[in-house]
Amino acid sequence: MTIETYEPNAHEPESYDPAAPAEVSMTDAAIAHVRKQLAKNPDMAGIRLGVKKSGCSGFKYDVEFIQTADEGDDAIAVADDVTLYIAADARAYVRGTEIDFTREGLNSTIKFNNPNAKDLCGCGESFSV
Repeated sequence: MTIETYEPNAHEPESYDPAAPAEVSMTDAAIAHVRKQLAKNPDMAGIRLGVKKSGCSGFKYDVEFIQTADEGDDAIAVADDVTLYIAADARAYVRGTEIDFTREGLNSTIKFNNPNAKDLCGCGESFSV
């Protein structure tokens, strides 16, 4: 049995810059969903994406509507009226992720298409890198 670990701040190829923008994107469906939520809460500045150690696979996404960004957050204008903030400590875990919003029957959910995720748990709530 072997154990693999991932250190997001470990030395990567020379082109890797841990301070580089996260380059996270949102689909039109996700933008429309966030836009609706922001319209209900005009005090909110945007949506913030972070990660927390949790879940059966190691990490889970932490999404919240915020009034102000934290120091070090990346701000991505995904639309004229929607700003996505990426937590500084989540940048390496979510770099290149596409955020989507889907409806299946009566259920709706935010989905993360993360190229860094090696494994997802069965329920889709957590991931490992």
